[in-house]
Amino acid sequence: MFRRVVLSALLFSPILSTGQIKERSQETEYHGAIGGRITSFDNQPLELVSVSIVELQKGTLTNNDGYYQIRGLYPGKYTVRIQMLGAPKEDFTVEVTDGQPAELNYRFTKENIQALQEVRIVGTTNKFSKKESMYVSRLPLKNLENPQVYNVVPKELFTEQMAMDLASISKNVPGAGVPMIANQGRVTFRSRGFDTEPNARNGVAGAAFSFIDPANLERIEAIKGPSATLFGANISSSYGGLYNRVTKKPYNGFGGEVSYSGGSWNFNRLTLDVNTPVNADKTILFRLNGATTFEKSFQDQGFTRSLSLAPSFSYQINDRLALLFDVEFGQATGTSVVRFNPYIDTSVVVSKSIADMKFPYKRLFGANDLTYQTQMMNIFAQLNYKISEKWTSQTIVSRARSTIDGYISALNGRSDTSLRASIMRGNTSFIATNIQQNFIGDFNIGSFRNRVVLGLDYYNNSNSFDRVTINGPTISFITQTASTKINRQIIDNLASSGTLRAENNGDDNYSVYVSDVFNITSNLSVMASLRVNRIESRGTTNLATGVNTGKYGQTALSPKLGIVYEVLKDHVSLFGNYMNGFFNRTGSDINGNTFKPEQGNQLEGGVKADVFDHKLVGTVSYYDIQVKDIVRTDPQNDQYSIQDGTQRSRGLEVELTANPLPGLNIVAGYAHNDSKLTRSDRMTNGLRPGLSGPPDMYNFWISYRFPKGALNGFGFGFGGNGGSESYHTNTIKTKIIIPSYQLFDATVFYEQKKIRIGFKVDNLTSEKAWSVRLTPQAPARFMGSLALKF
Repeated sequence: MFRRVVLSALLFSPILSTGQIKERSQETEYHGAIGGRITSFDNQPLELVSVSIVELQKGTLTNNDGYYQIRGLYPGKYTVRIQMLGAPKEDFTVEVTDGQPAELNYRFTKENIQALQEVRIVGTTNKFSKKESMYVSRLPLKNLENPQVYNVVPKELFTEQMAMDLASISKNVPGAGVPMIANQGRVTFRSRGFDTEPNARNGVAGAAFSFIDPANLERIEAIKGPSATLFGANISSSYGGLYNRVTKKPYNGFGGEVSYSGGSWNFNRLTLDVNTPVNADKTILFRLNGATTFEKSFQDQGFTRSLSLAPSFSYQINDRLALLFDVEFGQATGTSVVRFNPYIDTSVVVSKSIADMKFPYKRLFGANDLTYQTQMMNIFAQLNYKISEKWTSQTIVSRARSTIDGYISALNGRSDTSLRASIMRGNTSFIATNIQQNFIGDFNIGSFRNRVVLGLDYYNNSNSFDRVTINGPTISFITQTASTKINRQIIDNLASSGTLRAENNGDDNYSVYVSDVFNITSNLSVMASLRVNRIESRGTTNLATGVNTGKYGQTALSPKLGIVYEVLKDHVSLFGNYMNGFFNRTGSDINGNTFKPEQGNQLEGGVKADVFDHKLVGTVSYYDIQVKDIVRTDPQNDQYSIQDGTQRSRGLEVELTANPLPGLNIVAGYAHNDSKLTRSDRMTNGLRPGLSGPPDMYNFWISYRFPKGALNGFGFGFGGNGGSESYHTNTIKTKIIIPSYQLFDATVFYEQKKIRIGFKVDNLTSEKAWSVRLTPQAPARFMGSLALKF
């Protein structure tokens, strides 16, 4: 195996024994040191690589520029070990003289740099294209070697765009659409025609039924297609894929940033990011991210106020064992956004657009005292242990808790000109625990390379509800009077007539999975994966009566297959995949036959490219998703259900990032989705499902930053998102249409080593647009920001 190693101050005197070194080092303090830089095969710095002195059992980690230094060494020869998880360890002999630092630099080869279990994503000339991930396949696979499609939105991109929430960040994902904001601040995107929520965190379940602040985000990974084989069938994934939130990790060095942003509708936001080593060897690292935000709604009433704190801690216990522990805490108070369900007269055929209903765009229909409070606490711990040169152990424990108190609402049409608020008042709690053990291997069988992950997964979900649903008075949304304002007193006075929901439920999921990537040649590889999942549902317990109903147990298999051929090694690959997802369904049909898990299967093929020294990176793919065993109303008896429904979703996706000239960056995407209910009731059969988003969507962002000269650091950006006409409701008799939209943003910024200043306008033309739940989107918003870095 080829290695490039640079050694300085290397002499050949005898190596001292451990006892000799310890004895002499106690006599006096010496000033000898060993330092250097660790880089990838393409000369990019690698951070958090373990560098240790074997005889002293003393070590440190490289910083974000790849540098390390070990001080206070007695003169003599030492064995220096460079090690990272998933790669062969490297030992070198280095001599230290008092007052004369020794230098040891190491550059990894193409073969061993593929290990990603403990290494940050290496930099490229294209700052917006950081495709390599340790989460998507749970294997040391490059993007070009992975038969699955995924999009990555790095913090460099959403920082430049001054994106302050997940909804704004998702604009960079092809096919995400206008996000749906739930009443408690939760955000939902579209992916290949299906609802998809950001409920995975660092590759495991990290549900948050509340507002998620992006202050602690390193990047967002939009993993496409049914992904139950590796990620399970819990709330993390859908048939369209999943969104994985990758959080910021501590690094070896002191630094940070404090920033303030202010803008339209009294927007005020303060963020903090502080990182520091804890001990002298810099093997214990700590980082704290925090943010607080206040913003009024652009409508006549409404506000949100939030606080987020995210401490993280890493400890390189020894050169083979590392611990990462972090916490994600957030709380928010706010008013519900508009979610409008128009009146539907089933006796007539109706096709109308929300834009023509005279529904007021800037009215909330609620008061500022009709608020909800949410609190979220996610805890994540990961222990990595290098078992041998070929095998790594990864143990993960994740616990997520979300609570919602107060008032959350929706608006239901009562006629073509009137509505009634439906208010849920009370408490809802969600608790999820995920324990996962992975064994990751990278070894040869003869001349054939194998990369294998074997995993054990336990997921527990427990939910409780103690709330009442209250119907407010019917009011006109055409004529506004004092009586049309819905406040807390009105709702509380009607609480006795509400519908109580007091119950708890939960389930336990036990899974084992295996995935193997087998290299037939260096250019051709195949993937085979399988998950076995057993769910034990505890059913639902009525807290008032103590009666439990709906207990069941189900076993499901979830296979995954893939093939990749690199036409040009490390530059262009052709890929294909078969992927599966499933969801457990409770209940039985009229004959007492219990329902089985619903299944979604995808076939996909395409091409990936990374060419011109990373200056052009992109993916083009075509997919076909078939969903079967959907539970629907029994056409022979509407008091029962039958499990024979089917749906087909197919389409084309294109994504590219480009850096054609120094300072010029381009991000673009296009998504076409054709989704149909192919066996359903007569009202929807053969039609595109409502709430599935536009069939055609595009996104782009173009920015330029002057790389040198008098304008060095100045830059500007312009981007947009668009979608075709879609449906809130789509049946043979009723079509509630959501108009097509085009939303454009622009920014101007100045950035240097210690400062960043930015100004941005969102929705430049104040285009009227709605989410799939008919939530009006904000008109033009002006914002400025100032960040000081240290």
